[in-house]
Amino acid sequence: MSSQVSTSRGLHPPGKIMTFESPHTWPLSGPTSQAEAGSGDDQEVRLLSVSWNQDFGCFAAGTSNGFRIFNCDPFKETFRRDLKSGGFGIVEMLFRCNILALVGGGSNMQYPPNKVMIWDDHQSRCIGEFAFRSDVRAVKLGKDYIVIVLETKIYVYNFTDLKMLHQIETLPNPKGLCYLSHHANTSVLACPGLRQGHVRVEHFGLKVTKMIAAHDSHISCMALTMDGLLLATASVKGTLIRIFNTMDGSRLQEVRRGLDKAEIYSIALSSNVQWLAVSSDKGTVHIFSLKVRVAGEDASNDQRTLEAPRMDHQNSSSSMDPLIQTNMGSNASSSLSFMKGILPKYFSSEWSFAQFHLPEVTRYIVAFGAQNTVMMVGLDGSFYRCVFDQVNGGQMSQKEYSRFLKTDYAPSMRTLSV
Repeated sequence: MSSQVSTSRGLHPPGKIMTFESPHTWPLSGPTSQAEAGSGDDQEVRLLSVSWNQDFGCFAAGTSNGFRIFNCDPFKETFRRDLKSGGFGIVEMLFRCNILALVGGGSNMQYPPNKVMIWDDHQSRCIGEFAFRSDVRAVKLGKDYIVIVLETKIYVYNFTDLKMLHQIETLPNPKGLCYLSHHANTSVLACPGLRQGHVRVEHFGLKVTKMIAAHDSHISCMALTMDGLLLATASVKGTLIRIFNTMDGSRLQEVRRGLDKAEIYSIALSSNVQWLAVSSDKGTVHIFSLKVRVAGEDASNDQRTLEAPRMDHQNSSSSMDPLIQTNMGSNASSSLSFMKGILPKYFSSEWSFAQFHLPEVTRYIVAFGAQNTVMMVGLDGSFYRCVFDQVNGGQMSQKEYSRFLKTDYAPSMRTLSV
Protein backbone atom coordinates (compact mmCIF):
# COMPACT_ATOMS: atom_id res chain seq x y z
CA MET A 1 0.00 0.00 0.00
CA SER A 2 1.40 3.38 -0.98
CA SER A 3 -0.14 5.34 1.84
CA GLN A 4 0.53 6.20 5.45
CA VAL A 5 -2.35 6.88 7.81
CA SER A 6 -2.20 8.63 11.14
CA THR A 7 -5.00 9.60 13.49
CA SER A 8 -5.51 11.58 16.66
CA ARG A 9 -7.58 10.67 19.66
CA GLY A 10 -11.11 11.90 19.50
CA LEU A 11 -11.96 10.90 15.94
CA HIS A 12 -15.74 11.19 15.88
CA PRO A 13 -18.03 9.14 13.66
CA PRO A 14 -19.67 11.49 11.12
CA GLY A 15 -23.06 11.19 12.83
CA LYS A 16 -21.88 12.90 16.02
CA ILE A 17 -20.42 16.17 14.82
CA MET A 18 -21.59 19.74 14.92
CA THR A 19 -22.76 21.80 11.96
CA PHE A 20 -21.63 24.98 10.22
CA GLU A 21 -24.10 27.67 11.24
CA SER A 22 -22.25 30.93 11.77
CA PRO A 23 -18.60 31.96 11.76
CA HIS A 24 -19.13 33.54 15.18
CA THR A 25 -19.77 30.16 16.83
CA TRP A 26 -16.34 28.80 15.92
CA PRO A 27 -12.87 29.31 17.43
CA LEU A 28 -10.61 31.69 15.55
CA SER A 29 -7.74 29.26 15.15
CA GLY A 30 -7.28 27.28 11.95
CA PRO A 31 -5.13 24.55 10.42
CA THR A 32 -2.00 26.28 11.73
CA SER A 33 -1.17 28.67 14.53
CA GLN A 34 -0.81 31.38 11.88
CA ALA A 35 -4.50 31.28 10.99
CA GLU A 36 -6.37 34.54 11.02
CA ALA A 37 -10.09 34.17 10.37
CA GLY A 38 -11.52 36.80 8.05
CA SER A 39 -8.27 38.71 7.57
CA GLY A 40 -7.66 38.02 3.89
CA ASP A 41 -7.60 40.63 1.15
CA ASP A 42 -9.64 39.41 -1.82
CA GLN A 43 -7.44 41.36 -4.20
CA GLU A 44 -4.54 39.03 -3.33
CA VAL A 45 -6.53 35.79 -3.13
CA ARG A 46 -6.58 33.27 -5.93
CA LEU A 47 -9.48 30.83 -6.22
CA LEU A 48 -8.05 27.32 -6.62
CA SER A 49 -11.13 25.10 -6.46
CA VAL A 50 -14.88 25.00 -5.90
CA SER A 51 -16.88 21.94 -4.85
CA TRP A 52 -20.48 21.25 -3.81
CA ASN A 53 -21.35 19.56 -0.58
CA GLN A 54 -23.36 16.34 -0.73
CA ASP A 55 -26.84 17.90 -0.80
CA PHE A 56 -25.83 20.89 -2.99
CA GLY A 57 -27.02 23.32 -0.34
CA CYS A 58 -23.60 24.95 -0.04
CA PHE A 59 -20.14 24.83 -1.58
CA ALA A 60 -16.52 25.12 -0.49
CA ALA A 61 -13.97 27.36 -2.16
CA GLY A 62 -10.29 26.53 -1.81
CA THR A 63 -8.13 29.64 -2.07
CA SER A 64 -4.43 30.49 -2.16
CA ASN A 65 -4.59 31.35 1.54
CA GLY A 66 -7.26 29.10 3.06
CA PHE A 67 -10.86 28.12 2.37
CA ARG A 68 -14.37 29.55 2.53
CA ILE A 69 -17.84 28.04 2.89
CA PHE A 70 -20.89 29.53 1.12
CA ASN A 71 -24.57 28.82 1.66
CA CYS A 72 -26.61 28.75 -1.55
CA ASP A 73 -30.14 29.71 -0.48
CA PRO A 74 -29.94 32.44 0.61
CA PHE A 75 -26.54 32.97 -0.94
CA LYS A 76 -23.98 34.17 1.61
CA GLU A 77 -20.56 33.37 2.97
CA THR A 78 -21.00 31.50 6.23
CA PHE A 79 -17.45 30.65 7.24
CA ARG A 80 -13.81 31.15 6.29
CA ARG A 81 -10.25 30.38 7.30
CA ASP A 82 -7.63 32.79 6.00
CA LEU A 83 -4.05 31.61 6.51
CA LYS A 84 -0.61 33.07 6.02
CA SER A 85 0.97 29.67 5.53
CA GLY A 86 -0.63 28.35 2.34
CA GLY A 87 -3.73 27.44 0.42
CA PHE A 88 -5.81 24.40 -0.50
CA GLY A 89 -6.34 22.94 -3.94
CA ILE A 90 -8.98 20.54 -2.62
CA VAL A 91 -11.58 21.31 0.04
CA GLU A 92 -14.24 18.64 0.51
CA MET A 93 -17.14 19.11 2.90
CA LEU A 94 -19.12 16.48 4.80
CA PHE A 95 -22.67 17.75 4.37
CA ARG A 96 -22.82 20.89 6.60
CA CYS A 97 -20.69 19.72 9.49
CA ASN A 98 -17.34 20.83 10.88
CA ILE A 99 -15.39 17.98 9.24
CA LEU A 100 -13.49 18.76 6.04
CA ALA A 101 -10.89 17.06 3.89
CA LEU A 102 -8.06 19.43 2.90
CA VAL A 103 -5.26 19.03 0.34
CA GLY A 104 -2.65 21.70 -0.23
CA GLY A 105 -2.44 23.70 -3.44
CA GLY A 106 -1.33 26.95 -5.02
CA SER A 107 2.10 28.54 -5.27
CA ASN A 108 2.48 29.11 -1.51
CA MET A 109 2.16 25.41 -0.74
CA GLN A 110 2.65 24.93 3.00
CA TYR A 111 0.59 21.75 2.83
CA PRO A 112 1.85 19.14 0.34
CA PRO A 113 -0.41 17.97 -2.52
CA ASN A 114 0.22 14.30 -1.66
CA LYS A 115 -1.32 14.53 1.81
CA VAL A 116 -4.98 14.56 2.89
CA MET A 117 -5.84 16.16 6.21
CA ILE A 118 -9.17 15.35 7.86
CA TRP A 119 -9.78 18.58 9.71
CA ASP A 120 -12.22 19.11 12.58
CA ASP A 121 -12.82 22.83 12.70
CA HIS A 122 -14.74 22.59 15.96
CA GLN A 123 -11.68 21.15 17.69
CA SER A 124 -9.35 23.23 15.51
CA ARG A 125 -7.10 20.29 14.80
CA CYS A 126 -6.33 17.52 12.36
CA ILE A 127 -8.02 14.27 13.42
CA GLY A 128 -6.67 12.11 10.61
CA GLU A 129 -3.98 12.26 7.95
CA PHE A 130 -3.19 10.27 4.82
CA ALA A 131 0.16 10.53 3.02
CA PHE A 132 0.88 9.09 -0.44
CA ARG A 133 3.80 8.82 -2.82
CA SER A 134 1.94 10.78 -5.53
CA ASP A 135 -0.36 13.80 -5.65
CA VAL A 136 -3.98 13.47 -4.56
CA ARG A 137 -6.39 14.15 -7.42
CA ALA A 138 -9.68 14.20 -5.49
CA VAL A 139 -11.29 13.36 -2.16
CA LYS A 140 -14.89 12.28 -1.58
CA LEU A 141 -16.54 12.09 1.83
CA GLY A 142 -19.60 10.12 2.90
CA LYS A 143 -21.13 9.27 6.23
CA ASP A 144 -19.32 5.93 6.21
CA TYR A 145 -16.41 6.38 3.81
CA ILE A 146 -13.41 8.52 2.93
CA VAL A 147 -12.45 8.06 -0.73
CA ILE A 148 -9.06 9.30 -1.92
CA VAL A 149 -8.28 9.40 -5.64
CA LEU A 150 -4.74 9.22 -7.01
CA GLU A 151 -3.58 9.12 -10.62
CA THR A 152 -4.19 5.39 -11.09
CA LYS A 153 -5.55 4.20 -7.73
CA ILE A 154 -8.49 4.87 -5.47
CA TYR A 155 -8.43 4.10 -1.73
CA VAL A 156 -11.61 3.68 0.30
CA TYR A 157 -11.37 4.04 4.09
CA ASN A 158 -13.76 3.51 6.95
CA PHE A 159 -14.60 6.95 8.34
CA THR A 160 -14.76 5.81 11.97
CA ASP A 161 -11.32 4.21 12.37
CA LEU A 162 -9.59 5.19 9.06
CA LYS A 163 -8.94 1.55 8.17
CA MET A 164 -8.58 0.85 4.45
CA LEU A 165 -11.53 -1.14 3.07
CA HIS A 166 -10.91 -1.16 -0.69
CA GLN A 167 -8.12 -0.44 -3.16
CA ILE A 168 -9.20 0.12 -6.77
CA GLU A 169 -6.98 0.43 -9.83
CA THR A 170 -8.02 2.72 -12.69
CA LEU A 171 -6.76 4.04 -15.97
CA PRO A 172 -4.74 7.28 -15.63
CA ASN A 173 -7.21 9.68 -14.02
CA PRO A 174 -5.65 13.17 -13.84
CA LYS A 175 -9.03 14.84 -13.22
CA GLY A 176 -9.69 12.63 -10.21
CA LEU A 177 -13.01 11.41 -11.61
CA CYS A 178 -14.95 9.64 -8.88
CA TYR A 179 -18.47 9.84 -7.52
CA LEU A 180 -19.91 8.59 -4.22
CA SER A 181 -23.64 8.23 -3.56
CA HIS A 182 -25.10 9.99 -0.51
CA HIS A 183 -28.33 8.14 0.20
CA ALA A 184 -28.87 6.63 3.65
CA ASN A 185 -29.71 3.20 2.26
CA THR A 186 -27.13 2.77 -0.50
CA SER A 187 -23.36 3.05 -0.78
CA VAL A 188 -22.29 3.27 -4.41
CA LEU A 189 -19.03 4.45 -5.95
CA ALA A 190 -18.40 5.14 -9.64
CA CYS A 191 -14.96 5.68 -11.17
CA PRO A 192 -13.05 5.03 -14.41
CA GLY A 193 -12.32 1.38 -15.13
CA LEU A 194 -9.22 -0.26 -16.57
CA ARG A 195 -10.44 -0.03 -20.16
CA GLN A 196 -10.99 3.13 -22.20
CA GLY A 197 -14.56 4.40 -21.90
CA HIS A 198 -15.48 1.97 -19.13
CA VAL A 199 -16.90 2.94 -15.73
CA ARG A 200 -16.50 0.76 -12.65
CA VAL A 201 -19.43 0.81 -10.23
CA GLU A 202 -19.08 -0.58 -6.70
CA HIS A 203 -22.26 -1.36 -4.75
CA PHE A 204 -20.59 -1.67 -1.36
CA GLY A 205 -23.70 -2.72 0.55
CA LEU A 206 -24.48 -5.50 -1.93
CA LYS A 207 -20.82 -6.40 -2.51
CA VAL A 208 -21.43 -6.13 -6.24
CA THR A 209 -19.03 -4.73 -8.86
CA LYS A 210 -20.36 -3.73 -12.28
CA MET A 211 -18.33 -2.68 -15.32
CA ILE A 212 -20.21 -0.43 -17.74
CA ALA A 213 -18.97 0.16 -21.29
CA ALA A 214 -20.19 3.75 -21.42
CA HIS A 215 -18.26 5.26 -24.37
CA ASP A 216 -15.67 4.44 -27.00
CA SER A 217 -13.49 7.38 -25.90
CA HIS A 218 -12.09 8.17 -22.45
CA ILE A 219 -14.56 9.26 -19.77
CA SER A 220 -14.39 12.99 -19.02
CA CYS A 221 -17.23 13.49 -16.53
CA MET A 222 -19.78 11.49 -14.56
CA ALA A 223 -22.48 11.79 -11.90
CA LEU A 224 -24.68 9.49 -9.82
CA THR A 225 -28.15 9.99 -8.47
CA MET A 226 -28.19 10.31 -4.69
CA ASP A 227 -29.12 6.65 -4.30
CA GLY A 228 -26.44 5.58 -6.78
CA LEU A 229 -28.85 3.61 -8.96
CA LEU A 230 -28.48 5.84 -12.04
CA LEU A 231 -25.21 6.94 -13.64
CA ALA A 232 -24.71 9.75 -16.18
CA THR A 233 -21.48 9.89 -18.20
CA ALA A 234 -19.78 11.95 -20.89
CA SER A 235 -16.66 11.21 -22.92
CA VAL A 236 -13.85 13.50 -24.05
CA LYS A 237 -15.85 14.18 -27.22
CA GLY A 238 -18.46 15.97 -25.10
CA THR A 239 -21.32 15.56 -27.54
CA LEU A 240 -23.42 12.87 -25.84
CA ILE A 241 -24.42 12.20 -22.24
CA ARG A 242 -25.61 8.69 -21.45
CA ILE A 243 -27.66 7.47 -18.50
CA PHE A 244 -27.21 3.91 -17.19
CA ASN A 245 -28.77 1.53 -14.70
CA THR A 246 -25.88 0.84 -12.30
CA MET A 247 -27.30 -2.54 -11.25
CA ASP A 248 -27.24 -4.24 -14.66
CA GLY A 249 -25.28 -1.72 -16.74
CA SER A 250 -28.06 -1.17 -19.28
CA ARG A 251 -28.25 2.14 -21.14
CA LEU A 252 -31.53 3.88 -20.33
CA GLN A 253 -31.26 7.14 -22.24
CA GLU A 254 -28.94 9.23 -24.41
CA VAL A 255 -29.05 13.02 -24.74
CA ARG A 256 -27.07 15.32 -26.98
CA ARG A 257 -25.29 18.46 -25.85
CA GLY A 258 -24.31 19.41 -29.41
CA LEU A 259 -22.48 18.35 -32.56
CA ASP A 260 -19.09 19.99 -31.92
CA LYS A 261 -16.49 18.54 -29.56
CA ALA A 262 -16.58 20.12 -26.10
CA GLU A 263 -15.03 19.68 -22.67
CA ILE A 264 -17.74 18.78 -20.18
CA TYR A 265 -17.09 20.53 -16.88
CA SER A 266 -19.87 19.01 -14.78
CA ILE A 267 -23.02 16.89 -14.83
CA ALA A 268 -25.83 17.19 -12.28
CA LEU A 269 -28.92 15.06 -11.71
CA SER A 270 -31.90 16.52 -9.87
CA SER A 271 -32.91 14.86 -6.60
CA ASN A 272 -36.29 13.86 -8.06
CA VAL A 273 -34.58 12.32 -11.13
CA GLN A 274 -36.56 14.49 -13.55
CA TRP A 275 -33.75 16.65 -14.91
CA LEU A 276 -30.12 16.52 -15.95
CA ALA A 277 -27.83 19.58 -16.25
CA VAL A 278 -24.53 19.84 -18.13
CA SER A 279 -21.94 22.63 -18.24
CA SER A 280 -19.14 22.78 -20.81
CA ASP A 281 -16.48 25.01 -22.33
CA LYS A 282 -19.01 26.15 -24.93
CA GLY A 283 -20.39 28.56 -22.34
CA THR A 284 -23.88 27.02 -22.26
CA VAL A 285 -25.60 25.11 -19.47
CA HIS A 286 -28.04 22.59 -20.95
CA ILE A 287 -31.03 21.09 -19.14
CA PHE A 288 -32.45 17.75 -20.30
CA SER A 289 -35.66 16.00 -19.33
CA LEU A 290 -35.08 12.48 -18.08
CA LYS A 291 -37.30 9.56 -19.01
CA VAL A 292 -36.67 7.69 -15.76
CA ARG A 293 -38.62 8.29 -12.59
CA VAL A 294 -38.11 7.17 -9.02
CA ALA A 295 -41.50 5.82 -7.97
CA GLY A 296 -42.91 7.50 -4.90
CA GLU A 297 -39.93 9.82 -4.41
CA ASP A 298 -39.71 13.59 -4.57
CA ALA A 299 -37.17 16.21 -3.62
CA SER A 300 -38.46 16.60 -0.06
CA ASN A 301 -38.36 12.87 0.53
CA ASP A 302 -34.79 12.75 -0.74
CA GLN A 303 -33.72 15.49 1.65
CA ARG A 304 -35.28 13.73 4.63
CA THR A 305 -33.61 10.46 3.65
CA LEU A 306 -30.21 12.14 3.37
CA GLU A 307 -30.43 13.33 6.95
CA ALA A 308 -31.75 10.04 8.33
CA PRO A 309 -29.49 7.76 10.42
CA ARG A 310 -27.48 5.21 8.50
CA MET A 311 -29.16 1.82 8.11
CA ASP A 312 -27.16 -1.32 8.75
CA HIS A 313 -28.32 -3.11 5.61
CA GLN A 314 -28.60 -1.82 2.08
CA ASN A 315 -32.17 -2.33 0.86
CA SER A 316 -31.55 -1.78 -2.85
CA SER A 317 -33.26 -4.48 -4.83
CA SER A 318 -31.41 -6.38 -7.52
CA SER A 319 -33.84 -5.06 -10.12
CA MET A 320 -34.62 -1.57 -11.36
CA ASP A 321 -38.05 -2.57 -12.69
CA PRO A 322 -40.09 -0.84 -9.95
CA LEU A 323 -37.81 2.19 -10.12
CA ILE A 324 -37.91 3.10 -13.79
CA GLN A 325 -40.96 4.44 -15.57
CA THR A 326 -41.03 5.73 -19.13
CA ASN A 327 -41.61 9.45 -19.53
CA MET A 328 -42.48 10.66 -23.01
CA GLY A 329 -42.17 14.32 -22.12
CA SER A 330 -41.24 17.38 -24.13
CA ASN A 331 -37.63 16.25 -24.47
CA ALA A 332 -38.46 13.19 -26.56
CA SER A 333 -36.40 12.82 -29.70
CA SER A 334 -39.04 14.62 -31.77
CA SER A 335 -41.46 13.67 -34.53
CA LEU A 336 -38.52 12.54 -36.66
CA SER A 337 -38.18 9.37 -34.57
CA PHE A 338 -40.01 7.29 -37.19
CA MET A 339 -37.09 8.02 -39.57
CA LYS A 340 -34.33 6.79 -37.24
CA GLY A 341 -33.18 4.22 -39.78
CA ILE A 342 -32.73 6.87 -42.47
CA LEU A 343 -31.50 10.03 -40.74
CA PRO A 344 -28.07 10.36 -39.10
CA LYS A 345 -27.86 9.23 -35.47
CA TYR A 346 -27.88 12.76 -34.04
CA PHE A 347 -31.43 13.30 -35.28
CA SER A 348 -32.66 10.54 -32.96
CA SER A 349 -30.68 11.82 -29.95
CA GLU A 350 -32.58 13.93 -27.45
CA TRP A 351 -31.65 17.60 -27.45
CA SER A 352 -31.69 19.96 -24.49
CA PHE A 353 -34.94 21.22 -23.07
CA ALA A 354 -33.64 24.48 -21.56
CA GLN A 355 -30.40 26.50 -21.81
CA PHE A 356 -28.46 29.31 -20.16
CA HIS A 357 -25.42 31.11 -21.59
CA LEU A 358 -22.35 31.88 -19.47
CA PRO A 359 -18.93 33.45 -20.18
CA GLU A 360 -16.92 30.84 -22.07
CA VAL A 361 -13.62 31.74 -20.43
CA THR A 362 -14.63 30.37 -17.00
CA ARG A 363 -15.19 26.84 -15.74
CA TYR A 364 -18.54 26.34 -14.04
CA ILE A 365 -20.01 23.53 -12.00
CA VAL A 366 -23.79 23.13 -11.87
CA ALA A 367 -26.33 21.80 -9.37
CA PHE A 368 -30.09 21.81 -8.97
CA GLY A 369 -31.66 23.93 -6.28
CA ALA A 370 -35.23 24.04 -5.03
CA GLN A 371 -37.99 23.29 -7.54
CA ASN A 372 -36.98 24.36 -11.06
CA THR A 373 -33.82 26.32 -10.21
CA VAL A 374 -30.26 25.65 -11.33
CA MET A 375 -27.12 27.02 -9.66
CA MET A 376 -23.75 27.63 -11.31
CA VAL A 377 -20.47 28.37 -9.52
CA GLY A 378 -17.52 29.62 -11.56
CA LEU A 379 -13.77 29.73 -11.00
CA ASP A 380 -13.89 33.46 -11.61
CA GLY A 381 -15.67 33.74 -8.24
CA SER A 382 -19.19 34.07 -9.64
CA PHE A 383 -22.48 32.49 -8.55
CA TYR A 384 -25.62 32.30 -10.69
CA ARG A 385 -29.10 31.12 -9.85
CA CYS A 386 -31.47 30.55 -12.78
CA VAL A 387 -34.99 29.24 -13.23
CA PHE A 388 -36.33 27.23 -16.16
CA ASP A 389 -39.87 26.71 -17.42
CA GLN A 390 -40.70 23.06 -16.71
CA VAL A 391 -43.42 23.04 -19.38
CA ASN A 392 -42.05 25.09 -22.27
CA GLY A 393 -38.29 25.03 -21.66
CA GLY A 394 -36.21 27.45 -23.74
CA GLN A 395 -33.87 30.07 -22.33
CA MET A 396 -33.55 30.09 -18.56
CA SER A 397 -34.13 33.28 -16.60
CA GLN A 398 -31.38 34.63 -14.37
CA LYS A 399 -32.69 35.26 -10.86
CA GLU A 400 -29.48 35.96 -8.96
CA TYR A 401 -25.85 36.85 -9.58
CA SER A 402 -23.12 37.32 -6.98
CA ARG A 403 -19.38 37.83 -7.22
CA PHE A 404 -18.19 36.08 -4.08
CA LEU A 405 -14.47 36.44 -4.79
CA LYS A 406 -12.56 38.79 -7.05
CA THR A 407 -9.78 36.72 -8.53
CA ASP A 408 -7.73 36.27 -11.67
CA TYR A 409 -8.99 33.06 -13.24
CA ALA A 410 -6.40 30.49 -14.30
CA PRO A 411 -7.67 27.08 -15.46
CA SER A 412 -6.42 23.90 -13.81
CA MET A 413 -7.09 20.18 -14.03
CA ARG A 414 -7.98 19.95 -10.34
CA THR A 415 -10.38 22.83 -9.97
CA LEU A 416 -13.89 21.44 -10.15
CA SER A 417 -15.61 18.89 -7.99
CA VAL A 418 -19.18 17.63 -7.66
